[in-house]
Amino acid sequence: MKFINLTRRTEIGANSYYLEIGRHRLVLDCGMDPKNTGDEALPNFKAIGDREIEAVLISHAHQDHIGTLPVLMRRSPTARIFMTETTAEIGNTLLHNSVNVMTRQREEIGEMAYPLFTHRETDRASERWQWCPLRQRISITGERASQRETEALTFEFFDAGHVLGSTGILMRAEGQTIFYSGDVNFDDQTIMEAAIFPEEKIDTLIMECTRGDHAKPANWTRAGEERRLAEAIASAFDRGACVLIPVFALGKTQEVLAMLYKFRRERLLPEFPIYIGGLSSKMTDIYDRRARMTRRQLPRLQLMKEAAPFILNDETVRDAPLRTGRVYALSSGMMTPKTLSNVFARRLVESPQHSIFFVGYANPESPAGLLRDTPAGGEVVLDPDAPVQRVRCNIEQFQFSAHATREALINYAKNLSPRKIVLVHGDPPAVEWMRATLAANLPSSNVIVPMPGVEIEL
Repeated sequence: MKFINLTRRTEIGANSYYLEIGRHRLVLDCGMDPKNTGDEALPNFKAIGDREIEAVLISHAHQDHIGTLPVLMRRSPTARIFMTETTAEIGNTLLHNSVNVMTRQREEIGEMAYPLFTHRETDRASERWQWCPLRQRISITGERASQRETEALTFEFFDAGHVLGSTGILMRAEGQTIFYSGDVNFDDQTIMEAAIFPEEKIDTLIMECTRGDHAKPANWTRAGEERRLAEAIASAFDRGACVLIPVFALGKTQEVLAMLYKFRRERLLPEFPIYIGGLSSKMTDIYDRRARMTRRQLPRLQLMKEAAPFILNDETVRDAPLRTGRVYALSSGMMTPKTLSNVFARRLVESPQHSIFFVGYANPESPAGLLRDTPAGGEVVLDPDAPVQRVRCNIEQFQFSAHATREALINYAKNLSPRKIVLVHGDPPAVEWMRATLAANLPSSNVIVPMPGVEIEL
């Protein structure tokens, strides 16, 4: 068994991993790095050379896990592509939006490699995707596999509790079991329910490390954090502020909308306007359509109807007045330059009246990470094409991550006690904390941090 980390650096970027099991050659996920452009936004496909890929398994439809799938399919035209039905619906919507974004970036920043793929190519690619149900053993040929099958390569999707459609992937071949966590959450969110992962013997665990450098705050509970957010919004409204919440279009937008709906229903806040972006509205429509078909909390809640958000686009976000008593839940979550949240933040960051609330992960080098870590009165550059700005607005951080706490990840690994643990999807400090802690707690396990682009023998 061989493994190559196709992410270009030890980071959360264009997540993609090559796995060779006997004669089978697979790729797990195929993301786009939100911090880079052009070829640098792609996984390092050169590391797999001209090896023929038999199958691609997609864990979920976030941009950093599915965003360059059409490019890999172009390189591997015979590969079978597997994901859940929900991930396929979300992924198709996201990739078409990505074509629009790349086309616009070609004009705005002169990235001549864009778009990396077209609408037509996306349509052709999605026609080849094979949908797989949860908890069903599937052979690598795409057929249902017998539970007694032990030699041929099979895989099985497990609910990861991260965002709608997200999964961990259990692979079995030649008497070996390999489990890829994807992005996972072992705690209930406002909408998403906690992951249900396998507890059987696992030989090799490939595990995410997103929150490895953040300890779970003492006495933290989601209910308590929701109340703290409600109180912060109320305080902002009382002083005549509007509130910007940078969010990812998939997952975080819907969680925030559900929280805001609960705040109004429980009379923690009065009725107030909510604004989201166009891609967020499309993702929210999918959440609503699948409310009764998926594991979730508040299954009767139709977010577009009950939260009733208004929609902003690239033009209207520049002209929308900064009015008091409004919440703007705008993507992207990392405030990538030219996105709605970045444009809106640049309008209010120098105003002591208004607030920006962070509710999830932001890469320290992203505009969101830089702004979050800039002290009051300090200077920040949110867009390289815009001037330096002084931070005068109110900034607060809330813990609503869709990723498992590092404590929960360690406990899961300890329960499985696999022979090998491969650590991926984390910034260097997060990965190092996980490595050291696992090595101390599981001395019989071989804990591996794969160097990007380097083939390792498992």
